[in-house]
Amino acid sequence: MNASREDTDPGRDDATPPNFIKELVEQDVAAGVRGGQVVTRFPPEPNGYLHIGHAKSICLNFGTAELGAPGRCNLRFDDTNPSTEDTSYVEAIQRDVRWLGFDWGARALYASDYFEQLYAWAIQLIEAGKAYVDSQSEEEIREGRGNFYKPGVESPHRGRSVEENLDLFARMRAGEFKDGEHVLRAKIDMQSKDVKLRDPLMYRIRHVAHHRTGDAWPIYPMYDWAHGQSDAIEGVTHSLCTLEFQNHRPLYDWFLGALGLDPRPRQIEFARLNLGFMVMSKRKLLQLVQQGHVSGWDDPRMPTLAGMRRRGFTPEAIRSFCERIGVAKRDGVVDISLLEHELREDLNARSPRAMAVLRPLKVVIENYPEDQEDWFDVPVHPEYPERGTRRVPLTRELYVERDDYMEDPPRKWFRLGPGREVRLRGACLITCREAVRRENGELVELRCTWDPASRGGAAPDGRKVKGTLHWVSARHAVDAEVRLYDRLFSVENPLAHDDRPFTDFLNPDSLEVLRGCKLEPGLKDATPGEPQQFERLGYFCADSVDSRADALVFNRTIALRDSWAKLAKKLGVGGAAKSGGKRKG
Repeated sequence: MNASREDTDPGRDDATPPNFIKELVEQDVAAGVRGGQVVTRFPPEPNGYLHIGHAKSICLNFGTAELGAPGRCNLRFDDTNPSTEDTSYVEAIQRDVRWLGFDWGARALYASDYFEQLYAWAIQLIEAGKAYVDSQSEEEIREGRGNFYKPGVESPHRGRSVEENLDLFARMRAGEFKDGEHVLRAKIDMQSKDVKLRDPLMYRIRHVAHHRTGDAWPIYPMYDWAHGQSDAIEGVTHSLCTLEFQNHRPLYDWFLGALGLDPRPRQIEFARLNLGFMVMSKRKLLQLVQQGHVSGWDDPRMPTLAGMRRRGFTPEAIRSFCERIGVAKRDGVVDISLLEHELREDLNARSPRAMAVLRPLKVVIENYPEDQEDWFDVPVHPEYPERGTRRVPLTRELYVERDDYMEDPPRKWFRLGPGREVRLRGACLITCREAVRRENGELVELRCTWDPASRGGAAPDGRKVKGTLHWVSARHAVDAEVRLYDRLFSVENPLAHDDRPFTDFLNPDSLEVLRGCKLEPGLKDATPGEPQQFERLGYFCADSVDSRADALVFNRTIALRDSWAKLAKKLGVGGAAKSGGKRKG
């Protein structure tokens, strides 16, 4: 089923984004529930990297905790499936949460911290006649549970005595049995209309080493058994989950009640983040990595936080986006243009300007002395004069963008062409006199003249020159590789086509690598990850993995054009402030 659009109006700056969870928690605090305390948790599975969808949950959980007095949000790893988990994922998740700007206190927590307590509680349920060891196969158990239309059938082992169940469960822990030979099930109601209450699994046998406990445990708790009890151990007051866990809530409450745990955490479900042109499934993201469609979890085209960080996203832009979309009660799809708009707004304010020529075309200024060198002071950021200026050199030979020249330009062409005059940003005016080509017609260089009286870019006689080009001095240019990234998928919802694999919709133009690009000399010292606006081209940053002082690599974070701003203006909504630097001509 196709998800509907998120029921928010992200274009409105004059409206508070909806957040029903904040309202519920504020009511609990005002009523003195749990003494006004608020304890939340962010519980990722360490089986992959976090993505932008997790960012919403991180911001929500840590932000909600701030409503309490005192408030606390735990980072707890749900590490109950050792076959898919790894310490490298744990470390990556911690990096991502810290990068977003959140702190979980003295140490991260783990579900594996509570294995002994969970085992003891399982024994307690067995002794109370509320759990039993089932020796059916996985297929037999699945068939016996039925479905919404088919009633459940009790296991032939459901009537085992407490003593037999305790003995089998102890031997399961001792490692006597093979994988799948036995499971521990809760004894609830096989006739319940809620299929999840039809004797759900609590433990399964897995002879797999755990990333923290090693080979100490041949049995591992199921998510539904570990989750609520871990919340209770940590004193969680509000357990915030995405909507797919809504039908887990009766089981969550049943386990807590069966153990007599009080006070109980309150589970509240919210709509997960779905973004157009992205896939929010760690399993499918892992598939992209394993099949070589991307270079790794941190590929800048991936929706992982590591990939977005490497591409040049800022944590401030992501947090602003998560706040702006609000927290809804039903699933929807958020237009990716809104995320891009928030990113541009943030990058526009913080990015220093520089000039870079990605597809260089040489220009020779014939009336400029060969040994002359002029340096011009150009603003670091045109909107913030207090940030000062940068020094940019002009010499006889320079580079401009190849597509800034046209042999037979249309009427409103404001760039270079035969006899056309343009402004070199912050330097001077030049006029194109000749295009030099090889015998095969390939354009080699442009021959131009400059007006020495136009130093700084102003026309001395007041004549109007509409075109302004970015450029780089050939003598001072720094060579670099530039990677132009675009959306990884070519359709808004690549998972909506049941008859085709989602990889069929990968965008073949999601990455274009340009070599021999020419950069302003100051960019040779660019700090990896720090944003830069390449004038007229977009926002870029030096790659944090591949860029070196002797071999610079820059990633395009995002182009300058803001489609959300255009859409918001068309719809007559606010929040579409100008991002600046839009390329014209």
